[in-house]
Amino acid sequence: MTYQPPPPGTPPPPGPPPPPPGYGAPQGSYPTQQPDSNLVWGILCAVLCCLPLGIVSIVYAAKVSGLWTAGQYAEAQAAADNAKKYAIWGAVAGVVVGIIYAIIAVAGGLSMSSY
Repeated sequence: MTYQPPPPGTPPPPGPPPPPPGYGAPQGSYPTQQPDSNLVWGILCAVLCCLPLGIVSIVYAAKVSGLWTAGQYAEAQAAADNAKKYAIWGAVAGVVVGIIYAIIAVAGGLSMSSY
């Protein structure tokens, strides 16, 4: 017996039912690599530039590994971003304070040389 195609105008046979909600391929993929914690930049900022912002950067950098291990990938990335942000702010603050200090030192030196 051979397979005969259905006559024209007949509906196709019903397919399998759709899967229940919550099943299927995952919508997103898991990150494969832990984000850089920027701990080195936080330490350098605390030692060389601006202690308060460097400490905040170190605190955020220390959170990255624990959050990543706990599976909180978005929070780990946010902590890494915050650590980098505070390290940059601390470096900028250190440079600005250094420039202001240099200006004051030069102005003070010029006023002392006129005596």
